[in-house]
Amino acid sequence: MTNHCKAFCGPSLTHQDMVELEIEGMEKKEQQFVWMDGKMTEKEKAMVPIMTHALHYGTGVFEGIRVYHTHEGRAVFRLRDHMVRFQNSTKALDMKIPFSIDEMIEAVRETVRVNPKHLDYIRPLAYYGHNEDDKITLNPTIFPVRVAVALAYMGAYLGADNLENGAKIITSSWRKPSNDSTSLQAKICGNYVNSVMCKIESNMQGADEGLMLNSNGTVAEGPGENMFIVRGGKLITPTLASGVLEGVTKDSIITIAKDLGYEVVEREITRSEIWIADEFFMTGTAAEVTPCGTLDGRVIGNGKRGPITKHIQETFFQAARGDLPKYRHWLDPVDNKR
Repeated sequence: MTNHCKAFCGPSLTHQDMVELEIEGMEKKEQQFVWMDGKMTEKEKAMVPIMTHALHYGTGVFEGIRVYHTHEGRAVFRLRDHMVRFQNSTKALDMKIPFSIDEMIEAVRETVRVNPKHLDYIRPLAYYGHNEDDKITLNPTIFPVRVAVALAYMGAYLGADNLENGAKIITSSWRKPSNDSTSLQAKICGNYVNSVMCKIESNMQGADEGLMLNSNGTVAEGPGENMFIVRGGKLITPTLASGVLEGVTKDSIITIAKDLGYEVVEREITRSEIWIADEFFMTGTAAEVTPCGTLDGRVIGNGKRGPITKHIQETFFQAARGDLPKYRHWLDPVDNKR
């Protein structure tokens, strides 16, 4: 298997590895487990009461984290950074998680450890539950806080072919909320209804993903991705003030790009500037590093993955698979207990 196929036939495994794991999982119908409030439970028994506050009002916070297969077994990518952000997100809802960051890290590791190996995406979730009186009120602070960790199979979120050929993007008619309308640095469940509407719209129009502008009319991000353009050999990405999430993958890409000798500039970006960019790509835990070939029907660069995107994307996947010692500290092994 060539390095090219290792990098682009799948986000964490070769294509053949993925097929074998999926077949193995289907044949064995392996039991899946969810960690809930400190205990491991069978997935089908992980129930949430109908009067759960978060179900009615979106009062939860979450993370998305990737599992990668390395030469030393499965490893979680930047686990501590994700769990720090997870805890930070709770502050916007005045939510007190009854578990420390270290306890949540071990909960994630244990949940990955007991689940089938083809599951590559982790969803930690903290949410306001229900009380014995089934009281309905907007203020959730009288409700108990519940915490869970579940796994799913993600694969190449925007399509395996798009990792090389480039995704089709449209500018959504839905705008990102402004920084004075909600806490955009917190991954609050309710905030993502906005992203859901963007995703529905883009798919209805035959696109892979949408691009969202902010209240100022400049570029923010995708419904679940940060974005970069390349112009004159420089990487340009919107600032936090543009209404974007402080992405863990985005931070990884900035670090990798600088290590490779590229200049990275954070500033406002206009929609029309993307049309004249040399390259355009999106980053995120689900999207990883996905090039974008068109925006609103206009071809960006050569319409596929450009050379700088390719360089960064290949390096990112090598780092995530544990092939680059420089970035080994980003990986948290799970198949061996501490």
